[in-house]
Amino acid sequence: MRDASTSAHEPVTDTELGNLVAHWRAANYLAVGQIYLKGNPLLGEPLRPEHIKPRLLGHWGTSPGLNLVHTHLNRVVKARDQDALCVWGPGHGGPAVLANAWLEGSYSETYPDIGRDADGMARLFHQFSFPGGVPSHVAPETPGSIHEGGELGYSLSHAYGAAFDNPDLLVACVIGDGEAETGPLAASWHSNKFLDPVRDGAVLPILHLNGYKIANPTVLARVPEPELDDLLRGYGHEVLHVTGDEPYAVHRAMTEAMDTALDTIALIQRTARDGGVTERPRWPVIVLRTPKGWTGPSTVDGLPVEGTWRAHQVPLPAVRENPEHLRQLEAWLRSYRPEELFDHDGRPLPHVLACVPEGARRLGSNPRANGGLLLRDLPVPALEPYAVQVDRPGATLHEPTRVLGDLLESVMEATSERRDFRVVGPDETASNRLQALYGATGKAWQATVLPVDEHLDRHGRVMEILSEHTCQGWLEGYLLTGRHGLFSCYEAFVHIVDSMVNQHIKWLKVSRSLPWRRPIASLNYLLTSHVWRQDHNGFSHQDPGFVDHVLNKSPEVVRVYLPPDTNTLLSVAEHVLHSRDYVNVVVAGKQPCFDWLSLDEARAHCARGLGVWEWAGTEREGEEPDVVLACAGDVPTQEVLAAAQLIRHQLPQLALRVVNVVDLARLLPETEHPHGLSDSQYDALFTRDRPVIFAYHGYPWLIHRLAYRRAGHPNLHVHGYRESGTTTTPFDMVVRNNMDRYQLVMDVIDRVPGLAVRATRARQAMEDARLRHHTWIREHGTDLPEVADWTWQPETGGGDGPPR
Repeated sequence: MRDASTSAHEPVTDTELGNLVAHWRAANYLAVGQIYLKGNPLLGEPLRPEHIKPRLLGHWGTSPGLNLVHTHLNRVVKARDQDALCVWGPGHGGPAVLANAWLEGSYSETYPDIGRDADGMARLFHQFSFPGGVPSHVAPETPGSIHEGGELGYSLSHAYGAAFDNPDLLVACVIGDGEAETGPLAASWHSNKFLDPVRDGAVLPILHLNGYKIANPTVLARVPEPELDDLLRGYGHEVLHVTGDEPYAVHRAMTEAMDTALDTIALIQRTARDGGVTERPRWPVIVLRTPKGWTGPSTVDGLPVEGTWRAHQVPLPAVRENPEHLRQLEAWLRSYRPEELFDHDGRPLPHVLACVPEGARRLGSNPRANGGLLLRDLPVPALEPYAVQVDRPGATLHEPTRVLGDLLESVMEATSERRDFRVVGPDETASNRLQALYGATGKAWQATVLPVDEHLDRHGRVMEILSEHTCQGWLEGYLLTGRHGLFSCYEAFVHIVDSMVNQHIKWLKVSRSLPWRRPIASLNYLLTSHVWRQDHNGFSHQDPGFVDHVLNKSPEVVRVYLPPDTNTLLSVAEHVLHSRDYVNVVVAGKQPCFDWLSLDEARAHCARGLGVWEWAGTEREGEEPDVVLACAGDVPTQEVLAAAQLIRHQLPQLALRVVNVVDLARLLPETEHPHGLSDSQYDALFTRDRPVIFAYHGYPWLIHRLAYRRAGHPNLHVHGYRESGTTTTPFDMVVRNNMDRYQLVMDVIDRVPGLAVRATRARQAMEDARLRHHTWIREHGTDLPEVADWTWQPETGGGDGPPR
């Protein structure tokens, strides 16, 4: 452990220290005012109940510590002309971050109606946690923020994501001691093993230990200090401590700690960039211990508050009704001596702003915290060199994600100088057939490298860590600061980030309503190794429900695509990589898959989002079909086409329509999603009264939910994953879940009026095929030959139906 007093910088003068304390007092005053006041912002008259908000909402306990950090970041940013932003992990301390944004002037520049004067102060106070105002958490509305206050556990991974490929940027990250107990935060400490001191910026973690969560003590605040030091050193950090409750002493210690930390960072970067040092450094971390609710009421109603969990939210809860609480609040506010901090017009006095940097150096004005300002178009090459040749449907097979990997390699190569594209994933890049990326870049790695290792690269831009939370946090931080990326993951385990994607979707939804927030690159998921092809892993790796989760969210933000083959995957990838302000979920297989569409056909099909594959059906032009076979997903598409081929041979008189869906949101009404279909468009494809047999990649009830308002919904019969999984053959997976070609044909026979009597023999042949399948796989361990060797041959009836 290094003591903070070892800084090489000269200590601050008493005048400078007094100015820092004054800035901190002003921020504390503004934080308290936001929680309580709707009038009398400068206490120009005695405080009365009508000056108090009717509902008191907000978090005081963490605010004084956040104000301390903000004050001292201001000092070092100004003194060093440092490009910096801060991720506020205790984001419920919104009063503090808003107070500092107002003090530095960035808030008034963003919201001109809230000036830096008495009227503006009154508006600042009134709007906080008030209907029509702003949230109590740090949020998209907060200038300088890239982290939503409700995202407990993700601050450090967001900070590292912001620092990657930003070599001049310092990202401070305040970690609350409650947040530090979460699994995502614990894993994200390892991000320093991926931070390149040559090509990346620096992250300065500030672990703020104020001792309590909402109602309980926190683990890291109660372990002995040597044990905490050992933990942080084990994570690869050099520890600096700032501890106390006497303001001047704490502020002096904080100046020394910040100078020491930034001197250390500068030395690490200089030796790596100029001296070629490749040994992984020990980056500094500051452990800040201050009381929860510092400078607030020490006791309320005879109970201790300052330094306890009772200071977490609103220390004086009954100010309007309780005269003693009102008296305590006024004494609390006046203890900051606002007359020494603001002039009679409410403007901060010069000595209060002495530490504040100017222009884009202010934390609330850094353009990297509004990443769309810096975003450049991604150089995605033309698709033609990567597309597979399709002379006729189903004649060839390719591994879709392997072909996509070739495209991504070119994108990675094209961004090698500008370094604004990364691919993240939990140890699955090669498993997901994207290893072509290694032709353009290696895997980021700063720890030990052994001779047996492959593709590890200190400057790499493929990032793998077996923590989906950390991957998600890295990518979010990277995108929010103006870059592009892709998250590749096994389909079943992307659920681990459900709550994280929730928050990102909410962030995007709110950002879209803020004209000053510029659009950022979309968060793109590639989900593969999917439910139908988990040959090695079985039931534990079979869960297609992430799509359900995402489609429950804000429709203007979320998109879900299920490309049925390689060229449609390329077309979808081109679209999502160019898109802005969306969360795009793309589900595609990595196993060999039939090629159905040429590139031009794929582009047209993806542009429509769904459509009739006329070459697969038998309906006559101008007449409605007897039945519709619909599909979404690569395996369901294959099974539907195999079923269509059987119908062509066994039931040639049946008028069959085949509809393939790429964009799931197209099934929604146009009133519920921007991609939705009108009722007339939907009916034109699926009919109003004919049976629709739908083979879907995921849980069947999602399709019902999307289409439940349609006139033809009573005729919709969906086959999909029904939680029947195991380690088995590919075809047995669809049989177990009643989505196989034989079951689909039987469903057609059962659903088309009058067909069951005429097609008894055909239906029995389908049942017999399923029975043979069960016997065959248990004897041979492989799928039936007519399944394993199947190809699309509609003219001749394909495999001539199930063998007798």
